[in-house]
Amino acid sequence: MIEHVPVAIEHRRPEDLGDRIALGFTKTMRFFADTFFGERHGHRAIVIETVAAVPGMVGATLTHLRCLRRMCDDDGWIRTLMEEAENERMHLMTFIKVAQPNMLERLLILLVQWGFYCAFFGLYLVARRIAHRVVGYFEEEAVISYTHFLQAIDEGQMPNGPAPAIACHYWRMPVEATLRDVVLKVRADEAHHRDVNHGFADELAGRTTQPVAPYPEHSAELDAAA
Repeated sequence: MIEHVPVAIEHRRPEDLGDRIALGFTKTMRFFADTFFGERHGHRAIVIETVAAVPGMVGATLTHLRCLRRMCDDDGWIRTLMEEAENERMHLMTFIKVAQPNMLERLLILLVQWGFYCAFFGLYLVARRIAHRVVGYFEEEAVISYTHFLQAIDEGQMPNGPAPAIACHYWRMPVEATLRDVVLKVRADEAHHRDVNHGFADELAGRTTQPVAPYPEHSAELDAAA
């Protein structure tokens, strides 16, 4: 039996103007995603994960350069953000095996990724806290989207076929794993990213938080290789 992490749908209530801006931007993006994709959950996942892999890489790069300039420790931020970017990229590689994007969706991916990268890079330079809050809200919506994905599978609207081989290897699942098992794994990942980025935003706001550790399931592999 495959072990799955319990996931709850949670929402961080905005506490200031920056939080409200981040939430408003996220809801706007959600509206366009719902309008364009509807119930095509696999295709939605491909575009979402292409964008979702951007913030971790941007945050890790700029944090790395910031620490070099200031000659200070990163407190684990760089590794955590790099693992987030890698994890989101593996989500994308998995769902490409599930739903092949058409030419229009490939064009959309190029345009959205380019625009989002530039916008997020600029935001992270001037307002790191708001940038992490945006990601936290993005991941809240991702948890909801993958919950709807699971409901579609359970209700027979989507076939619960075998899990792609790349997913079985990455999450160390048995060969008999199904698409539903994959979606459960991805949803748990998104919930973790949600909590991490809200935690980073709280830390930057000067609020007391627990230390944010690297992504737990895969960081052990890095420790073993070190």
